Amino acid sequence: MHSALALVEKLMSDLIVPKNYKPVLNVKETEKAIVLLKDFFQLCLSTELSLTRVTAPLFVRSGTGINDDLNGVERPVQFPVRDMGDARMEIVHSLAKWKRLKVSELGLGEGFGIYTDMNAIRADESLDNLHSLYVDQWDWELRIDEDDRTVMHLKETVEKIYRCLKRTEFFVYDRYEQIRPLLPEHITFVYADDLYRQYPDMSAKQRETEFCRKHKAVFVIGIGGKLPDGSVHDGRAPDYDDWITESGDGHTGLNGDLLVWNPVLETAMELSSMGIRVSQESLKAQLAERGCPERAQLAFHKKLLDGSLVQTMGGGIGQSRLCMYFLRKAHIGETQASIWPEGMISECKKNGIPLL
Repeated sequence: MHSALALVEKLMSDLIVPKNYKPVLNVKETEKAIVLLKDFFQLCLSTELSLTRVTAPLFVRSGTGINDDLNGVERPVQFPVRDMGDARMEIVHSLAKWKRLKVSELGLGEGFGIYTDMNAIRADESLDNLHSLYVDQWDWELRIDEDDRTVMHLKETVEKIYRCLKRTEFFVYDRYEQIRPLLPEHITFVYADDLYRQYPDMSAKQRETEFCRKHKAVFVIGIGGKLPDGSVHDGRAPDYDDWITESGDGHTGLNGDLLVWNPVLETAMELSSMGIRVSQESLKAQLAERGCPERAQLAFHKKLLDGSLVQTMGGGIGQSRLCMYFLRKAHIGETQASIWPEGMISECKKNGIPLL
């Protein structure tokens, strides 16, 4: 009973309730706006990055190394398949590694890629205004040349995605003039270790919030690599993004997170995670760094190490989060249908936050 009470108290402390919150759009208007916004953004993304749409799996075989391991502690939802001798499948956390297999299989040329609608279940997610059990995002993957494994190429791609965000912001304003544009003209880049040095006494999330409060749109480079104190800015699995390779000027990391300032919640909000994928060398180094060299024997990792997979970069862009930001919503449950604790549902209802 005591632990259940503590969990409820934690959920309520994590929930941000904006004072005198009133949605700009009602539920019916919101549902229509979600469709318009998603259709517009994915067209921008596919044309800006030269991506073709593909169909993606909801689940993959367990034990192949294809699923995204996130921070390495989250448990995937699993189930047996009767007609396959009870072989176990698991709901994807994301398609980070599956996409690289698909780009290699399709034989796409350099500079071309794929995107898809990714739907996932993350049962161990800590639920709050921005985090849900249900994850929906545009997962994309682009074939690149070995010479493109640079922080400069990473930044160029981030700027292309940011242009899509800016266009989408105007698209929304053009239809709902009460939602005024807020994004700055340019996105600001910062390395995670520089962010640490700037705010040494803060947690990683507090650093993001303070820096994003000032710059409004930020890309933090080097997520997963060690900071000066030996910690990491945020967790990253060792087998998709490259966070160990030197990126220049004494920094490491060829990946990062795209954050914007959320004016409703008054906090930093991650919209996208992306990066240049591991090479054979950086995969070995990162598996060793994380203390899991045995993963090299999994099917996906064997393909990468024997040279069967092309070099790519890719990432995910949260669909419900994007809608939440552009439609000025206080809770991700206003832009997606999911399941929430009863206490959170009651608190949101009491404060005029209509969960779908």
